[in-house]
Amino acid sequence: MADRDTLPLPLEVRTRLAELELELSEGDITQKGYEKKRSKLIGAFLPQAPGKGMDPSVPHERRTPVTPGSSSRYHRRRSSGSRDERYRSDVHTEAVQAALAKQKERGKMAVPMPSKRRSLVVQSSMDAYTPPGEEHIGLQDTSSGSEGEGSMQGEGTPTSSQSSINMENWISRAIHGSTTSSTTSSSSTQSGGSGAASRLADVMGQTHLGKSGPIAHLSLKRKTRKVLGPPVTVENGNTGPGPVVRRSCEFGSGGSELVWQQPPLEKQDVTSYTTDSIQVERPQGSTTTSRSTPKYGNAELMETGDGVPVGGRVSAKIQQLVNTLKRPKRPPLREFFVDDFEELLEVQQPDPNQPKAEGAQMLAMRGEQLGVVTNWPLSLEAALQRWGTISPKAPCLTTMDTNGKPLYILTYGKLWTRSIKVAYNVLHKLGSKQEPMLRPGDRVALVFPNNDPAAFMVAFYGCLLAEVVPVPIEVPLTRKDAGSQQIGFLLGSCGVTVALTSDACHKGLPKSPTGEIPQFKGWPKLLWFVTESKHLSKPPRDWFPHIKDANNETAYIEYKTCKDGSVLGVTVMRIALLTHCQALTQSCGYTEAETIVNVLDFKKDVGLWHGILTSVMNMMHVISIPYSLMKVNPLSWIQKVCQYKAKVACVKSRDMHWALVAHRDQRDINLSSLRMLVVADGANPWSISSCDAFLNVFQSKGLKPEVICPCASSPEALTVAIRRPTDDSNQPPGRGVLSMQGLSHGVIRVDSEEKLSVLTLQDVGTVMPGALMCVVKPDGVPQLCKTDEIGELCVGSIATGTSYYGLSGMTKNTFEVFPMNSVGALISEYPFTRTGLLGFVGPGGLCFIAGKMDGLMVVGGRRHNADDIVATALAVEPMKFVYRGRIAVFSISVLHDERIVVVAEQRPDSTEEDSFQWMSRVLQAIDGIHQVGVYCLALVPSNTLPKTPLGGIHLSESKQLFLEGSLHPCNVLMCPHTCVTNLPKPRQKQPEIGPASVMVGNLVSGKRIAQASGRDLGQMEDNDQARKFLFLSEVLQWRAQTTPDHVLYTLLNCRGTIASSLTCVQLHKRAEKIATMLAERGHLQDGDHVALVYPPGIDLIAAFYGCLYAGCVPITVRPPHPQNIATTLPTVKMIVEVSRSACMMTTAVICKLLRSKEASAAVDVRSWPPVLDTDDLPKKKPPLLYKPSNPDTLAYLDFSVSTTGMLAGVKMSHTATSAFCRSIKLQCELYPSREVAICLDPYCGLGFVLWCLCSVYSGHQSILIPPSELEVNPALWLLAVSQYKVRDTFCSYSVMELCTKGLGLQTESLKSRGLDLSRVRTCVVVAEERPRIALTQSFSKLFKDLGLHPRAVSTSFGCRVNLAICLQPHRLGKLADQGTSGPDPTTVYVDMRALRHDRVRLVERGSPHSLPLMESGKILPGVRIIIANPETKGPLGDSHLGEIWVCSGHNASGYFTVYGDEALQSDHFTSRLSFGDTQTIWARTGYLGFLRRTELTDASGERHDALYVVGALDEAMELRGMRYHPIDIETSVIRTHKSITECAVFTWTNLLVVVVELDGSEQEALDLVPLVTNVVLEEHYLIVGVVVVVDIGVIPINSRGEKQRMHLRDGFLADQLDPIYVAYNM
Repeated sequence: MADRDTLPLPLEVRTRLAELELELSEGDITQKGYEKKRSKLIGAFLPQAPGKGMDPSVPHERRTPVTPGSSSRYHRRRSSGSRDERYRSDVHTEAVQAALAKQKERGKMAVPMPSKRRSLVVQSSMDAYTPPGEEHIGLQDTSSGSEGEGSMQGEGTPTSSQSSINMENWISRAIHGSTTSSTTSSSSTQSGGSGAASRLADVMGQTHLGKSGPIAHLSLKRKTRKVLGPPVTVENGNTGPGPVVRRSCEFGSGGSELVWQQPPLEKQDVTSYTTDSIQVERPQGSTTTSRSTPKYGNAELMETGDGVPVGGRVSAKIQQLVNTLKRPKRPPLREFFVDDFEELLEVQQPDPNQPKAEGAQMLAMRGEQLGVVTNWPLSLEAALQRWGTISPKAPCLTTMDTNGKPLYILTYGKLWTRSIKVAYNVLHKLGSKQEPMLRPGDRVALVFPNNDPAAFMVAFYGCLLAEVVPVPIEVPLTRKDAGSQQIGFLLGSCGVTVALTSDACHKGLPKSPTGEIPQFKGWPKLLWFVTESKHLSKPPRDWFPHIKDANNETAYIEYKTCKDGSVLGVTVMRIALLTHCQALTQSCGYTEAETIVNVLDFKKDVGLWHGILTSVMNMMHVISIPYSLMKVNPLSWIQKVCQYKAKVACVKSRDMHWALVAHRDQRDINLSSLRMLVVADGANPWSISSCDAFLNVFQSKGLKPEVICPCASSPEALTVAIRRPTDDSNQPPGRGVLSMQGLSHGVIRVDSEEKLSVLTLQDVGTVMPGALMCVVKPDGVPQLCKTDEIGELCVGSIATGTSYYGLSGMTKNTFEVFPMNSVGALISEYPFTRTGLLGFVGPGGLCFIAGKMDGLMVVGGRRHNADDIVATALAVEPMKFVYRGRIAVFSISVLHDERIVVVAEQRPDSTEEDSFQWMSRVLQAIDGIHQVGVYCLALVPSNTLPKTPLGGIHLSESKQLFLEGSLHPCNVLMCPHTCVTNLPKPRQKQPEIGPASVMVGNLVSGKRIAQASGRDLGQMEDNDQARKFLFLSEVLQWRAQTTPDHVLYTLLNCRGTIASSLTCVQLHKRAEKIATMLAERGHLQDGDHVALVYPPGIDLIAAFYGCLYAGCVPITVRPPHPQNIATTLPTVKMIVEVSRSACMMTTAVICKLLRSKEASAAVDVRSWPPVLDTDDLPKKKPPLLYKPSNPDTLAYLDFSVSTTGMLAGVKMSHTATSAFCRSIKLQCELYPSREVAICLDPYCGLGFVLWCLCSVYSGHQSILIPPSELEVNPALWLLAVSQYKVRDTFCSYSVMELCTKGLGLQTESLKSRGLDLSRVRTCVVVAEERPRIALTQSFSKLFKDLGLHPRAVSTSFGCRVNLAICLQPHRLGKLADQGTSGPDPTTVYVDMRALRHDRVRLVERGSPHSLPLMESGKILPGVRIIIANPETKGPLGDSHLGEIWVCSGHNASGYFTVYGDEALQSDHFTSRLSFGDTQTIWARTGYLGFLRRTELTDASGERHDALYVVGALDEAMELRGMRYHPIDIETSVIRTHKSITECAVFTWTNLLVVVVELDGSEQEALDLVPLVTNVVLEEHYLIVGVVVVVDIGVIPINSRGEKQRMHLRDGFLADQLDPIYVAYNM
């Protein structure tokens, strides 16, 4: 005692101690328990050396005076709706709080909160209340979060702005505003409790808990620090000198009155307060008022004056994520050797310390003798006949309307006569006399609503009397009800053709316009038959049903929904039906004329057995309470018990819980008449808390403790066990406090309540009379368990189901089980039935149920029960964010293990931060208590999860929606990093084998070195006149003289008509004028660089040759886009500057654009070089055309932005240019008589060469189609190809994609317009990447109907060092004998896993992990290729992956750079092999690929070498020691959901970031997060770090249609993407 007075203990703790002492003195608590709790309470205040003898339950760092556990145990707040007794046991809540505290103590990671676009944020009532006087703080924009979003300050103390708000004023106003309402209001609809005071009590009660979420997320902006009054430090839940409010509910024999302990309040202005919902952030145990802003890495340098980091938001979040992931989560798994080739998934090694069962083998438990009373009827129909004739006036069933008034009383007499009428009509009035529709033994559906038990009962007994088999099912409300289709399958398999229903139900069914009831999806065709008496004909006097003794014929079929959503029908025989009723009568002690209140569904399970069957056997009176009445008045069943003085009630935990929430001050409740309260879901782990709480409250209203009788049942085994109603109240019911850890290994370990993770179970009584029960191992052979082992309960009895209708295999496994002992001997010659319940038989033969087989999830070899996880999630306080009963827990299989998914319905009034906070705490709680990671936690809007007919959650349907991406969550948290522990080992790079050994190895194994070449240019004699000239300018002059009027170029506009054309002489003359202009107006010297900024067209070509004539070096530049100057103009400026252009040439329109206001906003316009407008050319021609002296001088510069976002310019000499043109001419067989259609961008690479150079060299006519025109008219290109009867055409992937997407549905109309592609011999896609095989194939397929030959489509491959290495020539049909070269492009399938290890392993098409690769075209004449190891530079063998090196006359001669850092790239153009042929000079392409010699031969009879390009080295991502190509991951991602149109991936600090473009509503954005994460895990063994969902068109693409992933990355890090959603996977 003394130390209590000397210690400065808060008032709260003192009262708590006083209560404890009282309990001890009254003997409610043992001395040991008292000491333990007392030390727990004052432990925090005892001065002690840190770490010595400290109570484990008190967190180390911040000692709060009250641990969450002790507070929740005594002061149960029960504001309406905020807690749900059904799920809660105090032990559990306490455990959860302790687990959360423990996590916190570990210095838990800060989880970055996902960011969401404003439109996606659910507007919450948060905005409705700003604390008085704090309006200037301004509520934070929840959509993008604040700079403090991820802050973790030391131990997570919130920043001052939370505590410095003057809480006294705020709180006391809150109380003033609503003291009246709060004590009386009992509306259970308010989410946050009753009125503001209870909310306040919640706040105060919570202060000591602090925010145990990982982030103290602020909801107030920190702009100003003006505060009303002095800042108050909140400590121990007391705010400075202000009022202390505590509300506690004392549970005891005196009922539960609310005890308000509240000092008088000071008078304050209450006018400005509105009683809308307040959301006070809960400050931590002690908060400091010092201000600290979190600093990330370099953020200090980036802060502006008011402390807001600049541009650091996304990167800060990712940094936070990286820090989180650096912390080791689980002990690393055992190392083992991994073959370098096969990526072995980690196999979970059994933990040697895991608990094992040590008990003796169990014995089968026998129930008491089923004492057959002499006057028990011989069948249920006989019972009905007896009561219907002896006491026809006795009430059988009373039904209620929604006001709780008796609607109808069915007497035994009426039940008997009406059932006979139904039986007669069913047998004789359906079909014809000769061919009745129903015969005895046929199955009939019973479709009755839940509020009409009388009609159901009449129909059910009518079927029994007619000897047809009733199949009761739910009323189908719509054509696509959750699970309704599966019920249809059941009816179909049972051969049901007739459905009995009531009048009202028949009227309510959906009808077609003709008044017919439509056939529901998946249902057989049914005849709907209404059973109301007025619709039936009277049976003739001589007709009487045949009443037999109960036999082995089927009595009825009960439907059961499995884990996967499929529906089975359990058949119950007549003898089983009768025996079961007898067993229930005996164990429940039913006597004649008792009254029983039934709240359960009367169509199946416990409700059917007690309320329809056993009741009739004993002539009992059933008061049936429909679900609809319970929703309106949850107390209705208790009122009926009082009103009818009922002896028995059948309820579920939910009904008890609802009654608790609603009971308030019902004066006249008296439950003393009840002798038995059957709890139908007593086997559920959370039913115990409902039972305890219910007893606590209603014991004072006459409820005796021994009345509560939980039972366990299953569709297969009917009632498995039930607690008997004893008169002896001294015998306490059985309790088991079991270790969760043990349970997860299937072992029973009774746990002292010290541990956090325990499951408290109540017994469900003993085995049924006349039955045998044993427990067998859940999987494999049905071997008996040991006494301390959890297994599946099996029952051997007449009173069980006999089969799953029509499924003999499943029936054998479930209904015909022969349990064996350890030596393999059978324990009984009779078969047992598996109940589907997991549990054990405890001392005294009491049965305990620990879970269901259906809810079992095996994660990493340990078993977890879905219900337990639901209970833990719900014990996480505060429960303001999600709806209680609306949580679904299921597992999905990802990467060869089950992964747990939790989906909950969110309340509409909870904010983003709240929900996120709750989610993070749920994750921690489940991790702490079950030691299992949650893979995905999703919150969906309220009422969106699919429901079962009685309002529960339809699990399998929810899982289905989740997997197909149509759940539409509003919040998602994925934690793959913590859950996925079976990834393959990261690859250890082996020391490289020297190049010499590789070569020797290849020689020894008979492999050839991978090299290949195109035809030799030197040996090819052809009448190529252009060969005489060294320079293209000379070729043009020669053509202008010899064939002046030959048309070289035709430009088409978007309507497909000719916009302009050029003959040889026209081009020559224009070029001359441009040369004059350059000399006169530009004053340019030889070799000066000129930027040509033209739209795709003829001006560009003329300007190019004008430059050559003037001796200048042209650089083609894409003009800025007039609608998008801000982003496109800087690129133009950059190229002009980097290329050192002395002047620019362009058209008048672009001249104007360059000088516009928008342009000057984007770049500094004054620093442009002189701009020449070529629209007004001088009239005179130049005196002399320039002739270069040396063919190795520069002809032009080619600038291009690579896919990695690098701007690289390469130098093309005159020699290379001519060689290039000649090579293409030979490969494609171009002559002046040919026409070629070109739909490419003419600014770089092969596109420029084909557009500007080839026609002049070869003399063929080029039909030019600017790709931008296709956006207006997608059919333009193909129509031109058809109209001009073109044989050869070139396009880019973007053009092909445009046609595939834009013309997909128009092939018929195009055909009718005469589009014919049958003349096309080659359609080449010009690209610098791996061929996009899916696109080329779909293009070929799509236009096959228009005559396109499937083999016509092929690809080319070029890169910076060599603009075209491969180009597939035409090779179709008859043309082959005219000497056209080359076999078809070949496709191979390689193993993607091997590719990650830089290996090529060929596999069959369709094998797992196969990746199709198409060869990149035939190698051009004069080109040699070798595959070299990029690190050692040694040559590689055939079919080995390495860098492609190229040697050719048209290689570029080097990069053109300003800064002269050529040293870096020098080896790109002048590399030599380290071994073998060390003389040849090669250029390195920077692309990985391999060569493969095929069986095919080309024209010269040589075997054909195919080149396969895999991807760019710059783009490849090194992750887990392996090399990934972004395109492979992107392809997988695009396949996962129909709304993903495009995807790009990149890495950032070892995190994989996936950006997807969403084509759909923003609601779908969050569906994509789990799907993307799943597919990348499954197919690539990678964990996605960040998923970013953006709008269509956000992923930048260059002119060749290649994704600019690095630009995207920069945009993401600079927060410029305006994403719809960003998810950070933990």
